[in-house]
Amino acid sequence: MGRYIVQRIIYMIVTMFVIVALTFFSMKLLPGTPYKNQEKLSPEMIELLNHKYGLDKPLPVQFVKYVGDLLKGDLGVSFQFDGRPVTEIIGERLPVSADLGFEAMVIGLVFGLLLGIIAGLRRNTVWDYGSMIVAVIGVSVPSFVLAQLMQYYFAVKHHWLPVAYWEGPAYHILPDIALGFGPVATIARYMRTAMVDTLNQDYIEMARAKGLSRPAVTFKHAVRNSLIPIVTIVGPMAVNLMTGVLVIENIFAIPGIGDQFVTSVYTNDYPMIMGTTIMYSVAFIVVVFIVDLLYGVIDPRIRLAGGES
Repeated sequence: MGRYIVQRIIYMIVTMFVIVALTFFSMKLLPGTPYKNQEKLSPEMIELLNHKYGLDKPLPVQFVKYVGDLLKGDLGVSFQFDGRPVTEIIGERLPVSADLGFEAMVIGLVFGLLLGIIAGLRRNTVWDYGSMIVAVIGVSVPSFVLAQLMQYYFAVKHHWLPVAYWEGPAYHILPDIALGFGPVATIARYMRTAMVDTLNQDYIEMARAKGLSRPAVTFKHAVRNSLIPIVTIVGPMAVNLMTGVLVIENIFAIPGIGDQFVTSVYTNDYPMIMGTTIMYSVAFIVVVFIVDLLYGVIDPRIRLAGGES
């Protein structure tokens, strides 16, 4: 197990280096400059600014300097925010996106697993059909459509909830539901399929034959073994949600990191592009690593196989 963890850490470091390199050289292909009001700047002024920020040096030299600063924990300063450190800007916006994503992920897990388990246990009944209708709607209806419908009905028409912003618990309800409805549908579909497959396995029949109670068979054997495919999709899904979804943040005027990332691309804010990409990548790679370790917790056979390899 220790050897496996060391190997995975090495792979993670190599993957991050490749991501940093590809992002660094790709963003330099963007047209324009990273400076505010660039249309008002003369060529001489742009040349002076490029020299000040080292953008007049060859790309390999710029890359080596950036990697050196990165190893020191320095992500640079933003061109669009008056020289503010990138880490400071991310530190302000990331908690908002993480809060939104975490709440949406909880909704997705709780209701998705519940619907999937019910559909699997009561397949070909009204419970099964009802759960799958919800799942199909969640997959088919885009989150931005659901968000705007809820805004109109619950906020504009009936004034039950705030229409936008992120200022208190009541402001969280609509964006959480809009963002979490898709995960509910996805998790419900996967869980239903896994439950149906697991309940048809021989060891489930043997557990019943031994006289185990229905709750014991359902939760100790069926549900636990059905969670493996769920863990696979939940990891990347959690990263996407916790780093914020741009459309939902825009609709509800939420000051998250997703909105800032797109703005940095539009304005050629190179340090912000790099800093946000690195944050996304680290989160995704770490979550995938944790998911791999969780396989052994959920299914001891995987842990045993890993120990023997």
